[in-house]
Amino acid sequence: MPTVNRRSFLAWAAGSAAAMALPRGLRAAGDALRRLNVLLITADDMNYDTPGVAGCRTPGITPNIDRLAGEGVRFRQAHVTVAVCQPSRECLMTSRYPHRNGATGFYPVRADVPTLQESLKAAGYHLGILGKVTHLAPPEKFPWDFRHDQGELGMGRDPAIYYRYTREFLQQAKDAGKPFFLMANSHDPHRPFAGSDAEKGKEAGGRAGKKRAAGKAAESADEGETSAPGRYPPPGRIYKPEEIAVPGFLADLPDVRKEMAQYYSSAHRCDQTVGEVLRALKESGLEESTLVMFLSDNGISMPFAKSNCYLTSTRTPWIVRWPGKVRAGAVDEENFISGIDYMPTILEALGLPPPPGMDGRSFLPVLAGGKQDGRDRVFTCYNDTSGRKPYPMRCLQMRRFGYIFNAWSDGKITYQAEPMSGLTFKAMKEAAAAEKPVADRVEMLLHRVPEELYDFQADPDALRNLAGDPRYKDNVRQMRGDLLAWMERTADPLAGAYRKHLSDKPL
Repeated sequence: MPTVNRRSFLAWAAGSAAAMALPRGLRAAGDALRRLNVLLITADDMNYDTPGVAGCRTPGITPNIDRLAGEGVRFRQAHVTVAVCQPSRECLMTSRYPHRNGATGFYPVRADVPTLQESLKAAGYHLGILGKVTHLAPPEKFPWDFRHDQGELGMGRDPAIYYRYTREFLQQAKDAGKPFFLMANSHDPHRPFAGSDAEKGKEAGGRAGKKRAAGKAAESADEGETSAPGRYPPPGRIYKPEEIAVPGFLADLPDVRKEMAQYYSSAHRCDQTVGEVLRALKESGLEESTLVMFLSDNGISMPFAKSNCYLTSTRTPWIVRWPGKVRAGAVDEENFISGIDYMPTILEALGLPPPPGMDGRSFLPVLAGGKQDGRDRVFTCYNDTSGRKPYPMRCLQMRRFGYIFNAWSDGKITYQAEPMSGLTFKAMKEAAAAEKPVADRVEMLLHRVPEELYDFQADPDALRNLAGDPRYKDNVRQMRGDLLAWMERTADPLAGAYRKHLSDKPL
């Protein structure tokens, strides 16, 4: 198990704080080496099982992420809180559920909600962000000292530029004698995928045209992605359809394979970015004093993943490297950690006081080799698409079972979101005319049912809804009660609708 002596760590943190009281000239050169730095690297829409260490069946996709996992601990039961870009990231930085921080969709957090960046700024940290800058809003709540967004980063996909800016930022921190927090966000493997028509600008030529052409389903343009030609750097490798495996929650069709190959090419480019950011850190001499975490903001942009509450929607490849504190190559199979746990964990690791009102809690005791009660589940949610269309969902995920309440499902409302753009959903719709299993999947995606229950032990791809199966009535009853209790405890505005839904059902 990972080992950290928490008492020794807190003493070390106190010593670092005392050093900060020295005159600036005496402490400037050494503080960046003595105080703990933080590097958060995120992928954009990378599925939890895309890294090789997480079970990817195509070799060589993520050598840098795999190496990072070999140098730290990997959590197999890690989830983000909401499976779409901006609200996911705003949960990370506020430790509050979306209905508690105001960012239920692509909205800014409320002015009265404390952010991690505000705490770090007050503690004297040098703050930097690369990519996804506008996905942490409003700007005054995220007081970055160094920022470069998508357009300055090769559409958020050029590893060499990430390396250059990371070096520049780290040198700034060293020159200032400050510890640092850097959030390096790859825009890969978000749509448009490498080699796709959208990436080449053939769908409609840019943001406005793309919205018109894909208005029925695609919303990626609202997330800051464009399709202008010639602006995307080539990936380090182009994968072929026959080289990849189609996820079990999708139909294995020729165009699905084609698009999955494009996704894996994008994921490989993301891995190159991760490698270049880590190379810059190593060359800076700050690697040993830096806590590194890697995760994806949500699952793959495909049907039944991103912008939903399925297992593959919120499960994320979460890796923690902390030199001298966590054991290299460790794998945590048991403990569930959530996006809302990121902020309190970082604050405790840095010895900083937690602000009031956080929903998450630090998993530092787990990193220290201890145990925590209540790490057998996570609650996740979904509210609005980037186009502000409401599809409210609530979910309880446990080791064996996952339960989802779809408040919007009435048999009439039709679901549509960005993961349904591109080749995959179109291929599934076309195949549905002749293949009933595919037709059933398309119908489920479009209209859903109010309640879903999946047994991941028997059905890891969540293909068979057991909510109406009498053999699982006790499981449904228990998970209904647990979900309602969580909704009431967090003052979820959807609690009333859920109570009404359950009014004629036994708890």
